Amino acid sequence: MNIPFIDLQSQYRALQSQIQERIHRVLEHGQYIMGPEVMELEEKLATYVGVKHCITVSSGTEALLIALMALDIQPGQEVITTPFTFAATAETIVLAGGVPVFVDIEADTCNIDVHKIEEAITERTRAIMPVSLYGQTSDMDEINILAARHGLAVIEDAAQSFGASYKGRKSCGLSTFGATSFFPSKPLGCYGDGGALFTDDDKLAQSVREIRVHGQSQRYMHTRIGVGGRMDTLQCAVVLSKLDRFDWEIEQRLRIGARYQELLEGLPVKRLAVRNDRNCVWAQFTIQVSDRSHIQRSLLELGIPTAIHYPMPLHRQKAYERFALNKYFHKSDLASASVMSLPMSADLSEEQQDFIVLALKRAIED
Repeated sequence: MNIPFIDLQSQYRALQSQIQERIHRVLEHGQYIMGPEVMELEEKLATYVGVKHCITVSSGTEALLIALMALDIQPGQEVITTPFTFAATAETIVLAGGVPVFVDIEADTCNIDVHKIEEAITERTRAIMPVSLYGQTSDMDEINILAARHGLAVIEDAAQSFGASYKGRKSCGLSTFGATSFFPSKPLGCYGDGGALFTDDDKLAQSVREIRVHGQSQRYMHTRIGVGGRMDTLQCAVVLSKLDRFDWEIEQRLRIGARYQELLEGLPVKRLAVRNDRNCVWAQFTIQVSDRSHIQRSLLELGIPTAIHYPMPLHRQKAYERFALNKYFHKSDLASASVMSLPMSADLSEEQQDFIVLALKRAIED
């Protein structure tokens, strides 16, 4: 049985007519940049999240960078984040002129440990950037309270958690900024690169809209430094098509994730904890195992692909180790050595899931 790691083909077959119709409409009107689908998508996403403003951008990475630029991060100012994440999180801080300050993770969720954040705050700290890893938000209320006490902004790196809920509110609508990605493998993905920023702050929203078009307040009038950060109309059309099915897909992700958790009970694997006041949309269904290389090889022989998110934390990466000299992040190190993601998508069948778990059990016992 060959099982796709992320089943985009089944999703496309289910939405083929809507996607083709939406793309054809763009091809007919020819407004490939900032066409009507851009504003339509922004309005629908803002309503979905429950915020005043959604601004689409060219990628999740660009969303983080533009948020930092809108906050006017100055050279040498610090942004607290986690080392157990994709490089874009810290990368954008450095590109904005800031300094990433790493805080270790919780062992059971792999999200930033809120209890370790305050000791990392200095007079140079400007913002906190928690990552909603694997599809579950961090302890956002506690982070927001801490940020308010110290006069800091909060940027939720929600690249993996769009559609997730926290205390009845949607991911991306929980802090100063929510930043997400529409990379094809994300819970809501396009067919290329794309992303979005969410905020209730009118002034910040206007800054973001100007920054994404080279800092223009109107055509050829550049009032601030900006970037070429627009999400193109075709990609917006694809996401609009997928919105029709998105609520169903989130329901399936929650169901499949819960079923994985049940099927894995009793096996010598560590399952990620999901806090009672939130859910997880499982952008990746990730577990922690011993002898990971052996298990991955065994599963691949049976047509079951796996992935590692992430094999080396940022404080050990050559590009970022200078920001963590003489500092130790033991839980991030342990997670990097043991995490393994199993196939996950809304169209994963129970038959496929049973096959994966049985193969995993045999690989562990082998």
